[in-house]
Amino acid sequence: MAKRKTRHANRDQPAGAKRRGTRAPAPPPRMVERAAGPQELWLYGSHAVLEALANPGRRIRRLLVTGETAAKQGARLESLLAERGNGVMAERATREILGQLLPPGAVHQGLALQTEPLAERHLDELLAALSDPAAADEAAGRRVLLALDQVTDPQNVGAILRSAAAFGAAAVLAPGRHAAPESGALAKAASGALEHLPYLKVGNLAQALDHLKESGFWIVGLAAEGARPIGDGDLGDRVVLVMGAEGSGLRRLTREHCDLLVRLPTQGPIGQLNVSSAAAVALYELLGRRRG
Repeated sequence: MAKRKTRHANRDQPAGAKRRGTRAPAPPPRMVERAAGPQELWLYGSHAVLEALANPGRRIRRLLVTGETAAKQGARLESLLAERGNGVMAERATREILGQLLPPGAVHQGLALQTEPLAERHLDELLAALSDPAAADEAAGRRVLLALDQVTDPQNVGAILRSAAAFGAAAVLAPGRHAAPESGALAKAASGALEHLPYLKVGNLAQALDHLKESGFWIVGLAAEGARPIGDGDLGDRVVLVMGAEGSGLRRLTREHCDLLVRLPTQGPIGQLNVSSAAAVALYELLGRRRG
């Protein structure tokens, strides 16, 4: 299983620090232009930033906001910062400054948040949490995990996290190597889902699948040559849906650790979907239909 990363030495201010809201004066340029450290990253975009601010497990450092966005969302930002009570306050910045801090072409919507990565969770911790009967979805009666086999595009992984959160999956797993790391682009594509759904890294995906089998999960790989459509038959109440990288698909070793290969019931000249679109359709088959 992946080792827990060392936390950044810098800590949030004590909970009793004075609460403050959005301020109008611009900070010194040299402070605004400081890049994130090795254990920090910039999140950007309205949904990603607001959900991160609302997540008590997210350790934040700075919040930059343009004047236009402060006029529209200042009250909500002030409320979220006050609830955290750690002394962080919104700093006014121009779009030019945000453009210097963020990746080229980043759609930031006037918001940027400097933060530590989320604390990594271990697979055994997740399984212990899922053993609680209260964790089961009362409507679907099913626990579903997604396992991504070397899906490295942050846009795809972010979109998969968004669909997984929307349909009620329990977590998304990925190997420790050849996987999309937590980043601003991933969080933006996830539209806030990263703050609600565990994105776990496992040291060895094949070993993790075996461990999940021992815990009562049925390992189902999604592949174009699957033996049957994903909606045919009952796959049980504990399912791991394994998806491969776009183009190469599931690796041979990963296929060998699946109990069954299934396919989407596509037809026509375009027989395959983008991996994030395929994940959304598969999750609907596994979870959405039951709720419906």
